[in-house]
Amino acid sequence: MNQINNLIILTPIYEDVLAFTHLAKEIQTELKEKIYLIAIDDGSMTSGPSTLEYEQHQISGEIIRLRRNVGHQRAIALGLHYIADKFPHATVVVMDSDGEDRPKTIINLLTGLEANSMGVVVAQRKTRIASISFKFFYQAYKVVFYILTGKKISFGNFMVLTPFAVQRLVSMPELWIHVAGAVLISKLPITLEPIPRGSRYIGKSKMNFVSLALHGLRALIVFSDEILVRIGILCAALSFCSLVAMPVPLFLKSIGMASPGWASILFGVFLLIFIQAVTLGLITLLLSGLTKGNSMNYFDYKSLILEIKKISSIN
Repeated sequence: MNQINNLIILTPIYEDVLAFTHLAKEIQTELKEKIYLIAIDDGSMTSGPSTLEYEQHQISGEIIRLRRNVGHQRAIALGLHYIADKFPHATVVVMDSDGEDRPKTIINLLTGLEANSMGVVVAQRKTRIASISFKFFYQAYKVVFYILTGKKISFGNFMVLTPFAVQRLVSMPELWIHVAGAVLISKLPITLEPIPRGSRYIGKSKMNFVSLALHGLRALIVFSDEILVRIGILCAALSFCSLVAMPVPLFLKSIGMASPGWASILFGVFLLIFIQAVTLGLITLLLSGLTKGNSMNYFDYKSLILEIKKISSIN
């Protein structure tokens, strides 16, 4: 497959060198071809990747150490900006280093490029090793996401990007907020490839419930304009219905068909709904503008890089 001859694997790492060692071993075992591996060390203090993992498994690539921890999504975004600058013609695989994204399934993603030569091939999970509570909240989140945005999100960071897709994504400030959300909003052709999720090489995930909730909310921020429109339509509909309904209890009272106090209470309820709907619409407009405006500034990715180590190995 010709894509594999110009293939870069991009993976973020934070304090997880043991998992990265397993990943490097699997890459060498499963892919065998000359692979270029770029590891983004996201501000690790004690257990970051080193050249040893590359040399042991005869893998060429680079370790990009960041000055501070910027988070999983921004580490990926930084890596894509770096690749767009230094390797503009490369096909890029984005994957986690913890073992849930298996190197042996990269071939499945690359196969999808045969029918999608300018877009993105993403891993859609056939099976997921997770608790019942996680599966419940994840399904609930997907329903809420669809209601608010009109989009279905069924993939994460494990994906293959064509050179054209990389160049398009790095021009989007949304990439710094949420990678999968940026892919959805980019209008790039997306191919879904059913792939089972693997189990972690070692240890437990550093993502707790709060981190997962924050990750999900960031995806919604990417679609803040669409959410604003839907909330605005809902608020306008509630305002109109309550405004139309307010004269009804007054009319019934005027013709003597309302019990004492009933008309006043019902009128007050409709008035309260009207005021709250208008207020919610205005607050949503304000918060959406402030949130998106403050979150979508471009980062100077070069200023976040502490050092770059290049490793050249002959397979």
